[in-house]
Order: sequence, then C-alpha cells, then structure tokens
Amino acid sequence: MIKVLLVGDRQLVRAGIRRILDESEDVEVCAEAGSGEEALSLVRWTRPEVVLMDVNMPGIGGLEATRKLLRIDENLKIIALTVHMEEPYPSLLLEAGAMGYLTKGCCEQEILTAIRTVYKGERYIGSDIARLLALSGLSGKSRNPFDRLSQREIQVMMMITQGHKVQEISDILCLSPKTVSTYRYRLYEKLGVSNDVELTHLAIRHAMISSPQ
Repeated sequence: MIKVLLVGDRQLVRAGIRRILDESEDVEVCAEAGSGEEALSLVRWTRPEVVLMDVNMPGIGGLEATRKLLRIDENLKIIALTVHMEEPYPSLLLEAGAMGYLTKGCCEQEILTAIRTVYKGERYIGSDIARLLALSGLSGKSRNPFDRLSQREIQVMMMITQGHKVQEISDILCLSPKTVSTYRYRLYEKLGVSNDVELTHLAIRHAMISSPQ
C-alpha cells in the first residue's frame, strides 16, 4: 500500500480526495494536515511515502512546506495540487523538489495515476499543465512580471497578498521585520507598484493568486 499524507486547509476538499483514494486498493491515507506547519509535524511520525499538498494555504504555504518536508525526509514524493496553471508556479514547485503537479480540475483517475507514478520515482505533471509549459517554452519569452522575482520574494509577496502583517511574515519565515520590509519595497520596485493593494491586483491579473469571491 502507498501511504499518502493529505495536506490542505479546506476540510471538504480533503474529504473529497480521501473518498477517491479510499476506493483504491493500493493507496491509503495515513493522515491529514490542515496546514503546512501541521504537515511538518505529522510527517515525522506517520512516515508517508507520498504527500498530496495544496499550494495555497495560510502560513508557510505549499512552496515552503515542500522544501521543509524534503529536509525532514529527502525520499518523500510530493505532489502539488493547485488552481494555478501558469508560470512561475509549476517551475517554482518542481525546482523546490515536488515530483508531481496537478490542478484541482483534474479527473479522479489522474490523481491516482500521479500518486502511483511519483511513488515509483518518476515525475508526473498534469496534462493541462504540461501543455502550457510546452507552449511557454516555445514562445521563448515570458510576459509575467513575477518571473523576475526570487523564490524568497515570491514567498513574501504571497504572504502580503494573503493579508499578513510584517511581524507575522517575520515570525513565519524567520526573518527580521526590517528584512521583510526590504523585500516588500524591492517587490514594489521590480513590479512597478506602490502599495499592497496594487500588488494584490497585479498578482490576481497574472493568476498568482485567486480573485476573492
């Protein structure tokens, strides 16, 4: 049996995925985590082989959680599950060590296929994302201004757009408030915005974050 840890802040989404996995004969859910922080704690004693993780979560989020989980267990196979199909999300997660990348619109069978594929040590990228990545490579040049940001700048940007204050970002990322402020103004400069509202609108426009309902 392939032991899977489900990670995501929405219980209903986890329940739907668990139902799919429970119907499989070779996959079992060994635990569920409602945040990246909880996943870091659970992985130490549940010893999953595959982690299926939502990218957009409060706190450290899927990107940072991926890096930290692999520091705990370098043999973990992590699959990112997200609404984001556009760059730089796929590249950032894959560079961080994720073995799989799926969108939430994928079919039930594709989730199982991805789990079985990464369990064998092979990378799995959803067909819709693979097509977009291929087209992006053929175009030769990206028009997404967020592509010029470093991974740390992406982290800070995501937390700002989630409404986190400087001190909260400082605590979560283990940075000084002064360093967080430096990152913030560097983001403004690189992206050509002057405040957090403009930053959020730009992030929504380029599908870095979801538009609030």
